[in-house]
Amino acid sequence: MDLNLLRTLDALLQENSVTRAAERLGTSPAAVSRTLARLRRAVGDPLLVRAGQGMVPTPRAVELRAEVGALLRGCDNVLRPGAGFEAVHLRRTFTVQAGDLLLAGLAGTLTERIHEEAPHVDVVFLPEALEGGPALRQGEIDVELGVLGHLDPEIRTRALVEMSLVGVARSGHPLFRGRIDARRFAAADHIGISRLGKRLGPIDSALADLGLRRRLPVVVPGHTSAMMLARDTDLVALTLADWLPDTISALGLRTFPIPLDLAPLELGMAWHPRNAADPGHRWFRDHVAAAVLAP
Repeated sequence: MDLNLLRTLDALLQENSVTRAAERLGTSPAAVSRTLARLRRAVGDPLLVRAGQGMVPTPRAVELRAEVGALLRGCDNVLRPGAGFEAVHLRRTFTVQAGDLLLAGLAGTLTERIHEEAPHVDVVFLPEALEGGPALRQGEIDVELGVLGHLDPEIRTRALVEMSLVGVARSGHPLFRGRIDARRFAAADHIGISRLGKRLGPIDSALADLGLRRRLPVVVPGHTSAMMLARDTDLVALTLADWLPDTISALGLRTFPIPLDLAPLELGMAWHPRNAADPGHRWFRDHVAAAVLAP
């Protein structure tokens, strides 16, 4: 059945008039009359019959009136973008790929906000092991969060915030006994942070430009383990500025500006376009963004 036939039938059954139905539909009475003829043949009933100057519905038309209206409303809900979405009824598991430092700062806020609105939604966090691969394209993850790179060309992204790296060391570290310049910074022993075991990065390039070099006696895969190691040693680690200040203080650590000209980190969110218009996925992405911007 053509959906336009149902719309015309609904208008006719509501108005009991070809002329008024045509006005309601924004078309001509002749077009509505032709459609009425088609409807009569399809239903096997005259539907509307003459009664003096007007028209009255047949018993079959009366039976159809409520059913047709409900059917049209159902079709409109199906075809309307995001129609009928209510987070409270959502039953779904979302998977987020994020580094441990980001995860530590946003997981609590994100899950609280999610469960307030959608108690049946679960969130699975994965490490950056799938970073730079086709995980978004293959549907292995819903959202990638962090410094974005090596994404498939169709992937959608949203820039969230720029953040600076700062140094972090135990409060009693000898570095804090004087001004921390590039030379004293380079002279300290550092903790390398790389899930792939890389030893050199932008900091080393900036030091090399000044004719300096730092020593990295240990490399760990994440920022959390680096901070735990810095707490118990005289090794210097890195973290994000103004991120997890209570945790930094509780661990007996102290941050300091890195005395180098470093570009800020651009944190963003990425997802596959097949989820772009999905109302549940869009709702989840909005919460992820809010958790990053207001941890």
